[in-house]
Parts: sequence; C-alpha cells; structure tokens
Amino acid sequence: MIFVMVGGCFGAMSRFYIGKILAQRSTSFPVSTLAVNILGSFLLGLAVHSELSTAFYRLIGIGFLGAFTTFSTFSYEVLQLLLARRFSTAGLYITCSLVLGFAAFMAAFIW
Repeated sequence: MIFVMVGGCFGAMSRFYIGKILAQRSTSFPVSTLAVNILGSFLLGLAVHSELSTAFYRLIGIGFLGAFTTFSTFSYEVLQLLLARRFSTAGLYITCSLVLGFAAFMAAFIW
C-alpha cells in the first residue's frame, strides 16, 4: 500500500505541474489533459511490457500513473465542451484521447 501512496503523491504532483505548464501555452482545446493522458498511456505500456516486480509496478503502474493520468478531468472537459455547444471540438477531443492513448500504449508495449 505504501508504494501506491508514494507513487500517487508524485504522480499527482507531476500531473499538476505539467498541466500547468501546458495550459499556459494552449488554446481553448484541452491540450494539457490530452498530453498527460497520452504520456501516461505510453508509460503504462512500458511498465506492463517491462514485467516489473510487484512492488515497483504498484509504485509506478498503479500509484504514479494512476494519479498522473486523469479520466475524471477528461470527462469534465468533454462535458464543458458539449455545454458550450462545441460539438466538433468535443468529438475531436474524445477521438484523439482514445486513439492516441491506445496507440501510445501499444507503441510502448511492443517496443
């Protein structure tokens, strides 16, 4: 449990700071959440493929990457786009998140 907690602490802090940096440079498209989730998917693909020890997987795969990536923020941002009637942007965001996230995971997994 301690591995998950420590990893989660660093994952959440990393997401916060990376999101903050990317949000300064982005437009009205939610680039920061998209980038964090794609990077997290790639790193999880590496972690799964690497066959880490149980403790290290709990630290990195569950703790760090579980806190680093964010489905709840993605869902909230999609809802905000829909409420603003920006349907094409919401569709693009959903598509990019799913396709690029899966592609990043697979690229790392087979690398």
